[in-house]
Amino acid sequence: MEGENMNDLLGFIQNKYIYVPFFLWFGIQLFKLIYDLVTTKKFNFKRIMGAGGMPSSHSAVVTGLATLVGKYEGVDTPIFAIALILAFVVMYDACGVRRAAGKQATLLNKLIETPGLSGVQVSEKLVEVLGHTPVQVFVGALIGFIAGVLV
Repeated sequence: MEGENMNDLLGFIQNKYIYVPFFLWFGIQLFKLIYDLVTTKKFNFKRIMGAGGMPSSHSAVVTGLATLVGKYEGVDTPIFAIALILAFVVMYDACGVRRAAGKQATLLNKLIETPGLSGVQVSEKLVEVLGHTPVQVFVGALIGFIAGVLV
């Protein structure tokens, strides 16, 4: 029984459909953290977990996963169709819905900061960098595709 659990854990760790997207996400988020550190001279740990910025780690993860599935399982399989549709939904969301929410947060933060305009008291600013520009999504998707092809 214990050997079986170890085999399950090893299978999980060695599953390219898990570790490739994870390392894509981690690598891109680490890049953003380092880039932010170099440009602002401040360490912002929130960059490792935060959304937004160049490139889109969300796009890289789902495109990398879809590419791996297409490469190893075939593009004519139901699982590839699921991975591809998931990739399109995530990229649409990153570029559309979450980007719009970020723009709204920027506007609301400005309204709240304007003296005499609102009596609303807030303890913290709304997060403004939520989504991605189409270029950020495209670059993330390209990185994910390349990683999926190379593995």
